[in-house]
Amino acid sequence: MPAANKDSDGGWKSFIWNSERKEFLGRTGGSWFKIIVFYVVFYACLAGIFVGTIQAMLLTLSNYKPTYQDRVAPPGLSHTPRSVKGEIFFSMNDETTYEKIVKSMTDLLDKYDLKNQQDMGKYEDCGTAAGDYKNRGDLDGDAGERRACRFDKELLGKCSGTTDKNFGFKDGKPCVIVKLNRIVNFRPKPPKSNETLPTEAQANFQPFVLPMYCTNKREEDKHKISGIEYFGLAKGGFPLQYYPYYGKLLHPQYLQPLVAIKFNNLTFDEDLRIECKVFGANIDYSEKDRYQGRFEFKLNIKSS
Repeated sequence: MPAANKDSDGGWKSFIWNSERKEFLGRTGGSWFKIIVFYVVFYACLAGIFVGTIQAMLLTLSNYKPTYQDRVAPPGLSHTPRSVKGEIFFSMNDETTYEKIVKSMTDLLDKYDLKNQQDMGKYEDCGTAAGDYKNRGDLDGDAGERRACRFDKELLGKCSGTTDKNFGFKDGKPCVIVKLNRIVNFRPKPPKSNETLPTEAQANFQPFVLPMYCTNKREEDKHKISGIEYFGLAKGGFPLQYYPYYGKLLHPQYLQPLVAIKFNNLTFDEDLRIECKVFGANIDYSEKDRYQGRFEFKLNIKSS
């Protein structure tokens, strides 16, 4: 038995290094050199093919214009404060229940302060009334960065945070700030006529504007939600002169137009379902995406 163990030990030791044949792991130095060179060249060729393929594909793409946009969904409608699980619950008498909400709205509106939009090379005045699209040239880098339309947060009136730092939450009359999500080179189209809007939303119809309207989601909440006010450059909608958006490279300082909604008369201590929609000829809605062209949330205001 000891002799067998000795032979066995000699076998694996000989495999690691065979002093007679000058072999390491069964190969001579020349053999190892050849196989290493082969795999270095082989994997270098694979890496070269991969890099070359990627570079060839990149040559077909533009840094500024998406190659394919035929399957891009209409823009989503987002709101601040963002509701956790679609719920906004707070107590009028407990500031801690809405202080994070107030901070998120203040942070959003800071960049809409006119003092941050003074650079004439980056911003321009686009009128005090809704107008047609603002054409800033082709979607390429030849003309450099494009200027963005100024949007003064003061246009949001009672929801601007200037006179009411709590955005109405302290009084049980909360504000919600809404914007359309960005899509490069997207030109939203207004409704073709007033008749294409729901009866309740027809009062918000204006030329060159995508109107927005909020109402109760459930029939039982119909008389519990009223006194809704809309604020913005176009009151209850998004003006077209802020479109199109040219992307991060060409439009780094772009500001989306905002609409503020103030709920003045809500029933307290009850769960209220509210739905807001934006209307346009190329705005669609999807049951799979609750933020595509609309959003809904549950609101409960505790009075004590």
